[in-house]
Amino acid sequence: MFANLLIGLREGLEAALVIGILVAYLVKIDRRDVLPKLWAGVGIAVLLSVGVGVILETGVGELEDTAEQIVAGALSFAAAGLVTWMVFWMAKTARNIKGHLEGDIDRNIGGAGWGLMFVAFLAVGREGIETALFIWAAASATGESWLPLLGAVIGLGIAALLGYLIYLGAIRLNLQSFFRWSGVFLIIVAAGVLSYAVHEWQEAGVLFGDADKAFNVSAVIPADSWYGVLLRGTIGFTPKMSWLQVIAWIVYVGITLPLFLRMTRTTRSASSNG
Repeated sequence: MFANLLIGLREGLEAALVIGILVAYLVKIDRRDVLPKLWAGVGIAVLLSVGVGVILETGVGELEDTAEQIVAGALSFAAAGLVTWMVFWMAKTARNIKGHLEGDIDRNIGGAGWGLMFVAFLAVGREGIETALFIWAAASATGESWLPLLGAVIGLGIAALLGYLIYLGAIRLNLQSFFRWSGVFLIIVAAGVLSYAVHEWQEAGVLFGDADKAFNVSAVIPADSWYGVLLRGTIGFTPKMSWLQVIAWIVYVGITLPLFLRMTRTTRSASSNG
C-alpha cells in the first residue's frame, strides 16, 4: 500500500504541478477564457487513465493461465521500463519544464484555444496512463487488489492538495529533493516489478530457471504475513525467488540507481551554478 501511495503521490504531484503551471500562465497572459478547455483536456485524460486501469484489471484476469502470465509479465516489463524512463525524464527536465509548458501554450492558444485542450490532455494523460500501468503491475506483484488501489487514491488526493497549496503560494516544497528521493524509492519498486515479470514468464515457460531457487525462507517469512506482503510490495522480495529473479533485481538496481543519482547530482550542481 505504501509503495502505491508514493506512486500516486509522485505522479499526481507531477500532474498537479503541470496543471498549476498551465493555469498560472493563462492567468498571467489574461486568457482565462480558455481555462474551461484546459480543464476539459484534464478531465478526458483522467477518464482515459481510469479506463486503462479498468481494462488492465478486468481484461488480463479473463485470460487463460499461461496467456495471463505472459501478458502480465509483458505489462510488468513495460511498467518497469516506463517508471525508469519517468524518473530519468523528470531528473533531466525538471528545471526547464515551466518554459517548455509555456511554450506549448504559446504555440496552441490561437483561435478558440482548442489546441490547449490537447496540450493539457497529453501532459496529464501521460502521467495518468503511466500511473495506471505501474499501480496495476505493483498490485499484481503483491497479489492484493483493493489495498494498493486505496494507497494510490490517498497518494493522488495528497498530491492534489499539495499542488493546490503550491499554486496558491501557501506552502513551499523542495521539489528537487522530493523527486530525487521518491525516484530512488520508485527504482527499488520497479526492480520488484521487474522481478515479478521474470517470475511470470518463468511460470509460463518463456524464461528458464523457475525450478532453480536462490533461496526459500518461507518458514521465516511467510508470504501471507504482514511483513511478507510489505516486503513484496516495496522491494519485490518474496520468500522463494529464482536465481534469474535475484540477478534481474540486482543488475537493474546496480545499473539504474547509480546512474540516476549521478544525473540528479549533476542537475543539482547545474542549478546551483546557474
